[in-house]
Amino acid sequence: MASRPVIGLCAATETAAWGVWTTPAHLLPREYADAVQRAGGVAVLLPPDPAAVADPDSILELLDALVLAGGSDMDPATYGAERHPQTLGTNAERDAFELALAQRAVERDMPFLGICRGMQVLNVARGGTLLQHLPESHGHEDHRRTAGAWDGNDHQVRLSAGSLAARAAGEESHRTLSHHHQAVDAVGEGLVVTGLSELDDLPEAVELPGSRFVLGVQWHPEVDETSRLIAALVEDARDYAAGKSTRESSSTGNGGGSVLAR
Repeated sequence: MASRPVIGLCAATETAAWGVWTTPAHLLPREYADAVQRAGGVAVLLPPDPAAVADPDSILELLDALVLAGGSDMDPATYGAERHPQTLGTNAERDAFELALAQRAVERDMPFLGICRGMQVLNVARGGTLLQHLPESHGHEDHRRTAGAWDGNDHQVRLSAGSLAARAAGEESHRTLSHHHQAVDAVGEGLVVTGLSELDDLPEAVELPGSRFVLGVQWHPEVDETSRLIAALVEDARDYAAGKSTRESSSTGNGGGSVLAR
C-alpha cells in the first residue's frame, strides 16, 4: 500500500474558549483535515513559526503538499496599500509565515493549494495586490451573503477549458461556496486567472502555468464533500512524494544522510 502523502495545513492564531479556558490558540476548521484524510493524505497543522520565515525549507522538507487556508484579512502593508476601514483581524506573524512558505513552495515546485485567504496570500507572494472590501468596489454583498454560515453563500464559477482549476474540479462550470469580502486585484507575476465568478467576473481561480500544481481558489472546497479539488491536490502530492523518495535515494552519499533537492 502506497504511503500517505503529508499535507501541511497552515493555521490561524485566534482567541478560543473551551472548558474553563479562554486563551490564544492555533485554530483551523476541522473540514480541512477531514477533506485531506478522506482523500488519503495525512493532515499536519502548521502554526505560524517565526524561525521558518527565514528558513521555510525546514518545514517544507517535511511535507508533500501545502495548503494555505481561509481566515482573517491580510495586512495591506504586505502589498503596499493603505488600510481600508473594513480590513480587520490582521496578524503580521501569520502573514509573514504564509508568505514565506508560499514563495518557497512555488520555487520547490511543491503541490500548492490556496483557499480563500490562501489564494490572496499566493497572489501577494507573487507581487500582486488585493481589493480590500468588495461591497464598496463591486456594490453588493453576494460573495458573503450570510456571515458565519454557508447557507445561501453559493454561486457558479466559470473555469477556463483545459486549466488546472477545471481539471481539478472536473468541470468548467463549478458550484462554489464562498465567504469573503476581499479578492485579487492586480494579478501577481506569472499567475493566470482561470476562474471568474458568474456574479460579476471577479477572479476566483488563479494558477501558475508550467508548475506541477499551483492553484488558488477563492471559494471553500473543504466544506463541500462533493468537491474534487483537495483530492486532486492529494493525488498530486502522492506523485511528488514518490519523486522525493527517488531524489533522496539518489542523493545519499557514502555514509551521509539523504538531502532533498532544493
